[in-house]
Amino acid sequence: MATRGNPKAHGATAPTDEAGGGASPQASQPAEAQGDRVDRILAQWARERPDLDAAPMGIIGRVWRLARHTDRAVEAALAPAGLNSWEFDVLATLRRSGPPYALSPGALIDSLMITSGTMTNRLDHLERAGLVRRCPNPDDRRGLLIELTQPGRDRVDHALEVHVANEHRLLERLTAAERKQLAGLLRRWLQGFEPADE
Repeated sequence: MATRGNPKAHGATAPTDEAGGGASPQASQPAEAQGDRVDRILAQWARERPDLDAAPMGIIGRVWRLARHTDRAVEAALAPAGLNSWEFDVLATLRRSGPPYALSPGALIDSLMITSGTMTNRLDHLERAGLVRRCPNPDDRRGLLIELTQPGRDRVDHALEVHVANEHRLLERLTAAERKQLAGLLRRWLQGFEPADE
């Protein structure tokens, strides 16, 4: 996951508990008919600092707040499947790599954008749980591969179905055309920070 900027410095604060983690988006309320908290923040800055063009805060602030809401919703959805979000990320990365469902620690680090120390701790945890195992890398005598075990594959396959259903629910406020348009805009924006996978 890419590191997000912190709009709190601009007043675009994180969602409070009253928003509720994992709550279903209220699709019955048309967005055009109402503003949101970020609109109120922008109005305050327009009043206090009319010399600044604060429009980018509207985008960055909403992306950041949506990330917080979706993080909470993902954690809540995965919990009954026996995984948290980072466990799911590691197992899902191995699962989508295809048979033999094994990657080097370096490949996992690059994909998940975490430090080597964090990865080591996570792999230790998952190995103790019997969900992954370390095995020799046939292409590198000094290297290791992290391989998904059968229990790990079973766990992530079940969690994946739950996760995808939850993501559909999180996007239910948007039409199919809006989802496609949003995906294209986000892709273009993300390409400015990281290259496409080779």
